[in-house]
Amino acid sequence: MELARSNTFSGDWLRHAQAHPYTALGLGVATLALVWLMIDSTGRLLAGEADAALRYALLGGLAGFAATALGAFPALFLSGITQRTEDTLLGLAAGMMLAASSFSLLLPGLEAGEQITGSPVWGGLIVVLGLSIGVLLMLGLDQFTPHEHPHGGPCGAGCGRVSRVWLFVFAIALHNLPEGMAIGVSFARGDLSVGLPLTSAIALQDIPEGLAVAVALRAAGLTAIRAVLIAAATGLMEPIGALLGIGLSSGLAITYPIGLGLAAGAMIFVVSHEVIPETHRNGHQTPATLGLMAGFAVMMVLDTALG
Repeated sequence: MELARSNTFSGDWLRHAQAHPYTALGLGVATLALVWLMIDSTGRLLAGEADAALRYALLGGLAGFAATALGAFPALFLSGITQRTEDTLLGLAAGMMLAASSFSLLLPGLEAGEQITGSPVWGGLIVVLGLSIGVLLMLGLDQFTPHEHPHGGPCGAGCGRVSRVWLFVFAIALHNLPEGMAIGVSFARGDLSVGLPLTSAIALQDIPEGLAVAVALRAAGLTAIRAVLIAAATGLMEPIGALLGIGLSSGLAITYPIGLGLAAGAMIFVVSHEVIPETHRNGHQTPATLGLMAGFAVMMVLDTALG
């Protein structure tokens, strides 16, 4: 049975790839590159060759994981939260992600790009290149990774072969990956004034996000302990993403602004494509928008205080 399911899933994926050949090729190349970066960063850690930037990135990713686990913990005692509260919390997280993308990724990226090229126009174009790559990466993952959002239905190749609970878990993992990459890129130069406010913002928004994920898993029929453990485990994508991000942007000087743009593009894509539609689908646009504005304001203050 498992073999048959695996073969059917492979067939679905191949048919999807044939229908979108260029997207499949781009995603394949990006995946190989990311795997190489992950192996390189992990090898440096295991060999004891980690510099301050790599250690900061890993610690930042682990902070995101810890915050996700902390947020999921109350679900052991809460059978659920109102949809209005969940949408408001997700709006808060979305606002912090948007502000982090703007203040802690795009602005430093533009500054670095201008320093490298000597031109604000070329510096901006370099960041736009990274932004575009980040969007294309998330588009490819969205098309080819089976996942499901609570109210959006299943999507991605082979989604009919995976249980609804795991589709939802994959969706959250896709959400957390660009956050981890953003943390890694922000520490690429070992600059705490860039990495610390961004990591703080992502960790703070991971707390309500972890609670929302755990509660949704409980609503899907999982036991309280299993829901909390799985919700916490989705946070492991953040240290993984951080290692990818630091590997991506710690080579040539020009890769730093490109990496910042890539992480920003991926995060903005997730907010616009996934989070905001979810918070507006249940008729709670106003509290969700107020939550977004509050999250944006909190991140703006954090960036000023810690940057």
